Amino acid sequence: MAGNSFGQLFRITTCGESHGGAIGVIIDGCPPGLILSHDDIQHQLDRRKPGQSAITTPRSEADTIHILSGVFEGKTTGTPILLMAYNHDMRPEDYTALKNIYRPSHADYTYQAKYTLRDFRGSGRASARETLARVAAGAIAKKYLKEQLNIDILSYVEQVGNIRTEIPYQHVTLEAIEQTIIRCPDPDIAPHMIALIENVQQAGDSIGGIIKGVIRNAPIGLGEPVFDKLSADLAKAMLSINAVKGFDMGSGFEGVGMLGSEHNDAFSMKGGAIHLQSNHAGGTLGGISSGADIYFRVAFKPVSTIRLPQQSVTTDHHACTFKAEGRHDPCVLARAVPIVDAMTALVIMDHYLRFKAVKIT
Repeated sequence: MAGNSFGQLFRITTCGESHGGAIGVIIDGCPPGLILSHDDIQHQLDRRKPGQSAITTPRSEADTIHILSGVFEGKTTGTPILLMAYNHDMRPEDYTALKNIYRPSHADYTYQAKYTLRDFRGSGRASARETLARVAAGAIAKKYLKEQLNIDILSYVEQVGNIRTEIPYQHVTLEAIEQTIIRCPDPDIAPHMIALIENVQQAGDSIGGIIKGVIRNAPIGLGEPVFDKLSADLAKAMLSINAVKGFDMGSGFEGVGMLGSEHNDAFSMKGGAIHLQSNHAGGTLGGISSGADIYFRVAFKPVSTIRLPQQSVTTDHHACTFKAEGRHDPCVLARAVPIVDAMTALVIMDHYLRFKAVKIT
């Protein structure tokens, strides 16, 4: 099955299902000599893993990562890196009742139509558990970018439902993001977001929201014409994440209400260097990084699995009513923050290597 690999020079291929034996990823293209340990990767997986708070799924998985190749004496060798995390807290019996039902807004119907069969245990390959592999690979890319290039990547929950923080992204720190279980850096707004999620959870429903991503200190020149613009690859990366339904960059959709004279980012000289007086473009010009902060927003729909009665049809085309059981997030945002981080790092790492490949002077 195609579609399991991402990237060109820094390329990952993931494998595994929600209730299969393990989730794995092969990373090809990581430069040699990067000091890499289990803890470098595990820290990011701990931010994504289930069961970390009262507003996430209670599934209990340690998500312990195993480095099986590509690292020798604590350093990357330049050969493919194989990472594996074995599944333990699996309850496929939770999904037996759904074996012959197409759940609304899930991939059940389309997977069945495309492949004539599907793994009904927690959505199989379509499960968000696959993102464990992305976070593991992204941790390596993120470490390299920070240590070698001082590129900072962070993401945070900007909005849950209609509750939104107005804190400028320029002021956000990782410490502030991690201070609450919802990963919103606004101490005044975060409790309201958490209360909303708890209310939705108690009602058996779900809710969505927006994650903002920020890249600081990216060098000028990342991105390729015409189809591999940095903005385009970031969009593809984010839209490949489960439950993502929207992406915008810079002023995004809000920019349609501005005039060109208001939206254009004027150039000036500052300290002998070219400087952008504003950054409505979001850090790219013509799809190539400008040296300004890169920032974007990712919209997540409400989680599809809810504990309320729903109308659907069975695999033999009969109408039915069902109520989902099992362990599910009422809101995916808190656990999706490290996933957005990871996909961002994978894109930037890949484009940095591509930039170096053509920058001969």
